[in-house]
Amino acid sequence: MLETIDWRAMLLPDTPLTEIFIRGSVMYLALYALMRIMKRQAGGMSTTDLLVVVLVADAAQNGMAHDYSSLPDGIFLVMTLIFWNVALEWLGYHFPPMAKILYPEPLPLVKDGQMIRRNMRQELVTRDELMSQLREQGISEISEVRKACIEANGRFSVLTFADKKKTRAATQARATPS
Repeated sequence: MLETIDWRAMLLPDTPLTEIFIRGSVMYLALYALMRIMKRQAGGMSTTDLLVVVLVADAAQNGMAHDYSSLPDGIFLVMTLIFWNVALEWLGYHFPPMAKILYPEPLPLVKDGQMIRRNMRQELVTRDELMSQLREQGISEISEVRKACIEANGRFSVLTFADKKKTRAATQARATPS
């Protein structure tokens, strides 16, 4: 049984490693850019986390399912994808201007109880969807909302006027000597 395995084809790369690196890099960066534009679609995972999971799974599957002729091709592609994930995270951490490109600022959708329709239109958030998100956080009226944003990961964050009063009361309580 072992003598029927083509060990040479399985263990020696049949695609130049440079080509694999370029293909993996182009796909990763192109998909990252697309997912950055479509940030709401990422849901609870960060964009890079989701991208790495999908691409690594596909790359590993190709290497194991013989879509590549050798295991090193699949392994090198997985390494390329992980390299870009770590490189972008490192750049975002160490270079604040790069972080602004990699991690978008929260986009306000409500300010002082008023919907910001232009931003909602930009993110394709309907009034019904916004209200649904508010109800999930126990808010029944938009007039209760001091600020609501869509975060870089696609989630909604909400601050209410009541939150501001609680914070002010807690600050005053700490400042008052016992």
